[in-house]
Amino acid sequence: METAVKLARIGNFILSLMAVCMMILMLAYGGYSLWDNYMINSGAFLTSDLLKYKPPENSDAEDNLSLEELMALNPETRGWLTIDGTHIDYPVVQGEDDMKYVNTDIYGEFSLSGAIFLSCINSPDFSDHYNLMYGHHMDNGGMFGDVMEFVETDHFQSHETGTLYLPHKTYGITLFACIQADAYDRIIYTPGKECDMQVLLDYLKAESEQYRDIGVTAEDRIVGMSTCVDATTNGRMILFGRLEEK
Repeated sequence: METAVKLARIGNFILSLMAVCMMILMLAYGGYSLWDNYMINSGAFLTSDLLKYKPPENSDAEDNLSLEELMALNPETRGWLTIDGTHIDYPVVQGEDDMKYVNTDIYGEFSLSGAIFLSCINSPDFSDHYNLMYGHHMDNGGMFGDVMEFVETDHFQSHETGTLYLPHKTYGITLFACIQADAYDRIIYTPGKECDMQVLLDYLKAESEQYRDIGVTAEDRIVGMSTCVDATTNGRMILFGRLEEK
């Protein structure tokens, strides 16, 4: 009888110990998940160390010196993109392919939030008629997360402008279309010299969720800003603007 009682006590002790271990593991996992989410989301926003390279708002368009300093750190820097009234305020890079900066930041270090990058198909100086940029859809509005907001009429109507700073030029951006498309949509995802601009513009006018007629023509230069609608689908949201040299 005494042996049975001792065995029962040992069994209860082992079960209690296992329960405590499970609780510790669950707390540790929960803490790690919170830390991991914090690091991902915080990495999506610029630090003061990087913001110092953003050209001043009224800088001389012929001499954006701060960008040249950033290019010295990363020669694949192409410019700086700002969309007024949003979190979109980042340097733009361009890799040899369109996978490099999916999980790599401006400094070339691993980052789940990646970087804003110009399609490898495009000319690095944004001289193509259609220039396409990519960025992650961050739930906190970081990177290109705010592109999703433009599907709402009020937001689209109240946000019309932005700026693209290049090393020796500055372009104003007038936003004119927001469209949801599939990641394999050849009209949307054929930037650069292979793009048929008139076909693209007609498509945007007919299919966009939001559209503003600003008189865009096939001779203009435009930019597209593409992000995922959902991480588990091929859906994409793309915001378009016309470039106008300042």
